[in-house]
Amino acid sequence: MGNSLSETTKLSSKEIKGWLESETGSVFNPVHTKAQKLRDEMRKEFEDYVEVCKSLMENSGKEIEKRNPKTYRRARVMNKLMRLFLSRIQHVKIPSQVTYDSLNEMAQETQKALSVTELDIRNWFPRISPFFIMDRSKFQRVFTVTKEMHKELNNFITKEYVKTKSLEETYLLADKLRTSEEQLMNAKKQKERLEGERAVVEKEIVETQQKITGLKNQGNLSQLNQINTEIEALNAEVKHNLQHLQKPFIKLQSLALHGGGSGLMQDESAKLNQYLENPFEALAIEQAGYPTLRAILEKMDMSMSEKLNLKPEKERKAKQTIDSILKNNSLANLHQKCVNASSQKKQLSASPETAQILAELSKFQQHLETLERRKKVFESEESVAGRACNETSEKIRAIKSEIEKKVFDSISKRVHIE
Repeated sequence: MGNSLSETTKLSSKEIKGWLESETGSVFNPVHTKAQKLRDEMRKEFEDYVEVCKSLMENSGKEIEKRNPKTYRRARVMNKLMRLFLSRIQHVKIPSQVTYDSLNEMAQETQKALSVTELDIRNWFPRISPFFIMDRSKFQRVFTVTKEMHKELNNFITKEYVKTKSLEETYLLADKLRTSEEQLMNAKKQKERLEGERAVVEKEIVETQQKITGLKNQGNLSQLNQINTEIEALNAEVKHNLQHLQKPFIKLQSLALHGGGSGLMQDESAKLNQYLENPFEALAIEQAGYPTLRAILEKMDMSMSEKLNLKPEKERKAKQTIDSILKNNSLANLHQKCVNASSQKKQLSASPETAQILAELSKFQQHLETLERRKKVFESEESVAGRACNETSEKIRAIKSEIEKKVFDSISKRVHIE
């Protein structure tokens, strides 16, 4: 460590406080010790001040109770003044930890309290005279000592303590640096713990997904999945074959709901709704020749021109589809495919083996959902911990830079905190 301005002393965050004490302790410590001593002496004066206020409140209270015409009003004034003086001084905060800022704040608050109290003394004590002579003298003595103590404190702050203010801030920053580094270490440990727990959950997610895939590929369930895929394709095919009937179906349904003379029976109206909502299921459960659909189409054909009010092109296409179904039996093959697929699905679904596999599948799927939720929680907490690490790291960099600057400004030495 050299004294030249061109040399830089490298220090760790653990070393900086000790280095500061060795380099500046002879200057700073006596000043800080005196600051603590003056704080304690000021506290003692406040205690005497409070005690005399309470004593005078008690004495004036006794005079008020006597209700003596000569002293009653003056006793009330004295009592009110002492309560006011007591309240003002009790509002001054005496710092538990002495710093330049905390001691200066106490001095300023004390100045305000004493200034306004001195004004009240000049205005009101003459009005109390000639009564309470001893009480007033007692208070004046304590008040004068408190003012003198405050003057000494204020002189110390403005002439001596202010010179070491930057040094003191550097000491406080060194403590803040250690605290911030501990916070960073804890945040990193938290992040690492969360990453480890998330990794365990992710591994379990993969294992659960593999189990689900394995169950889906087992025997009957694999066949059931194939049937479901086939049913989806058949449903799309039924929709395509009935696409030009969608608008007429909806209008006929509206007539049935509002009593507009659709001519549909109750079961036919229910079947119409099914064709709109689930075309595959509606066709699959029809009897051979799909009689209910035929009945619906025949009634719709009769009321199309008069009641459905379709545009010419839509009506033409709808009639072509109706003719194709009623006259050419165009849905026969598709109907049989739907019946077969529905039957196969029922048989496979009713199998004990399938029921057992589905139960296990449901259990694993629920577990997978739980794992996915846990993963999101860990990711969210990881994000919070990550932000805390970044913010604290930035805070540490700023504190180190500020310490380095204050050291140079205070004692003209360059340091670098690693």
